[in-house]
Amino acid sequence: MATPNSVLRAVRLGLLMSQDDFARAVRNAGTRVGQPNDANKRLIQRWESGKTAAPRPVYARALEAVTGLPIESLGFTSVPVARISGDGHGGHDMEPAASLTPAAPQSEPQPGRPNHSGVWLSRYEYFSSGRGDAFVGQHYVVILQHGNRLTVRSLPGSSDSPLTMDLEIDGHVATGTWTEQTATDGYYRGARYHGAIQLLVEPTGRRMTGKWVGFGKEFDVNTGPWQLVFQDASTNKATLAAYNKRPGA
Repeated sequence: MATPNSVLRAVRLGLLMSQDDFARAVRNAGTRVGQPNDANKRLIQRWESGKTAAPRPVYARALEAVTGLPIESLGFTSVPVARISGDGHGGHDMEPAASLTPAAPQSEPQPGRPNHSGVWLSRYEYFSSGRGDAFVGQHYVVILQHGNRLTVRSLPGSSDSPLTMDLEIDGHVATGTWTEQTATDGYYRGARYHGAIQLLVEPTGRRMTGKWVGFGKEFDVNTGPWQLVFQDASTNKATLAAYNKRPGA
């Protein structure tokens, strides 16, 4: 049974694109670099459903151009190789390299546990040693749950610094990693920061609170509070458009 690619779907939703929009963007990206492709809605569906383990290199390059992320970060279970499978559908699919093992299927959520998919407000605090003061970072994020894994991606209009998180739920504890690409014209000059995070999930499933850990500008290890607060269970285009703004705006 194929494992859905929730990472790619979260990235697409974070870009506020339908599957048709995303396919069009992939085609346009290929045309711009002189490597045209035939991306369509059906192909996007195959990627997101996990039926296609990896895209052909021409699609991989276009995906990187559209998302701004390396293909290894887009949730595919194997990297593109130059051997095309004969599936009778125009050569869209790639055979995974024999030396690569697809990711193991994710376990299903425990009975009675809420599904955390939807729009959430992310809020964390940090101290800037260079400025000698404490600051707050806020984003509206899309959370998609598959089994006990949570894929978190910020909506582009909610901040100049894109945020991603990958978490695993174990009972009432969420553990994982975070990455933030700071704004190029901001204080941190486009620096990329990342670290670990652990959150306690309230019994209602509507709030997660905990702490992050990561390195600072002076390469010291810092920590601070972080919380996610549920906003809306819908991830349709209209809902995402409504939250595609700075929190509090």
